[in-house]
Amino acid sequence: MRREEKQGPRWLGTLLFVPLLLALTWLLTRPLLWLGVDPEVVKLLVSLGAFVLFLVCLPLRLRRVWGIARPWRCLGLNAPFKKSIRALVHGLLEAALVLLGLSLVLLVLGQARVGDGLTLGQAINAVALMGVGFAEELVFRGWLWGELQLRLNGIPAAAAQAVVFSVLHTRFDQGWAIPLGLLPGMFMLGLVLAGQRSKDDNLLAGAVGLHGGLVAGWFALQSGLLNLEPSIPVWLVGPNYNPVAALPDYNPVGGLMGWLGLVQLLRLRWHWLRGSGSKPQMKVLS
Repeated sequence: MRREEKQGPRWLGTLLFVPLLLALTWLLTRPLLWLGVDPEVVKLLVSLGAFVLFLVCLPLRLRRVWGIARPWRCLGLNAPFKKSIRALVHGLLEAALVLLGLSLVLLVLGQARVGDGLTLGQAINAVALMGVGFAEELVFRGWLWGELQLRLNGIPAAAAQAVVFSVLHTRFDQGWAIPLGLLPGMFMLGLVLAGQRSKDDNLLAGAVGLHGGLVAGWFALQSGLLNLEPSIPVWLVGPNYNPVAALPDYNPVGGLMGWLGLVQLLRLRWHWLRGSGSKPQMKVLS
């Protein structure tokens, strides 16, 4: 008896979808290097160009492979305005509370002092970093989680997207101390953000607010709102990517304080993550 083939995206298609977009953008931007454009600018254009291609190709893939008629709603976007704004604000407030707690602990331990504030350029940069939250949530908790849910069920799909998220966000070029801290931290963050989307009834805005708020808020804290002590332990606050730079670039997700905060956030979202069902992202938003 012939075994019925499981419907949904092929593993190879899921694996190659984003890398092929990056490769195409990389090829299209090569002439800029020949014209003398700064390699860092070209690198930024590759990332932006690949994301634009992703936005163009994503609804086509969802219609063809997922069998979805309204892809943006399935991805947690294009929902009622008030519901999206409410979820976004809640996510931002949660990020602010996490960073406030982290800041207070650092101040009490004498590992930080109140800074002089932000320049206009730093404030604009912090706001712009909110875009990182949107882009990554659309890729990981939108598209990737949906692809995995068509092949896996419930917690395994959420765990798989968190594994991919953690590996792609961990630096492996500065020894093994950084991966040992960041891999579990980023894995927990991936689960937290998936739980946030489940908690918000499939809306992506709350996860965008939480993710973007953490990225933008921590940048603002390091850039001038706090003065971190040079002797601050790495195990406490996470690795510093630029130890010789004027401004530090710590990643608290890789330190003990970040872990404790993520464990608490995950505990609060575990109920919704477990109850998300086998294919929560297939639900059409009303």
